[in-house]
Amino acid sequence: MRAPLLSLLLALGAGQADARVRLGEPLPPHPWPSAGREVVVIYTHDCGDLGELWGAVMESGLPVRAVNVQGVSTPAPAGLTPWRGADAEQFARQLKVGTYPAVLLVREGRILNAWEGTFQGTGLTRGE
Repeated sequence: MRAPLLSLLLALGAGQADARVRLGEPLPPHPWPSAGREVVVIYTHDCGDLGELWGAVMESGLPVRAVNVQGVSTPAPAGLTPWRGADAEQFARQLKVGTYPAVLLVREGRILNAWEGTFQGTGLTRGE
């Protein structure tokens, strides 16, 4: 049986980080208390079916933060309350997210790894 974090990294394609988000950068201001390690999912209404992505993220065993941007309310899995509005938009802009969904693995408030694109169950592919 794999460790939950390892499963998440494998599902997202640990060696395929291809994001514009800068690794090592601190997260911009946000409304949640920071955890030692956490996952931040930034998504929009036009990301398509994120069921498999949410499943992989929720199975990681890490705290999950949902950031719903672009003004159209889109649900997150049960138990998660998405952050929405102008401040959530600013958060994504400050991170320089280029493609949604974006998944950030964060350790002690700093971005450890990032993926942007379309989740297909085996990893993220760069969005076009």
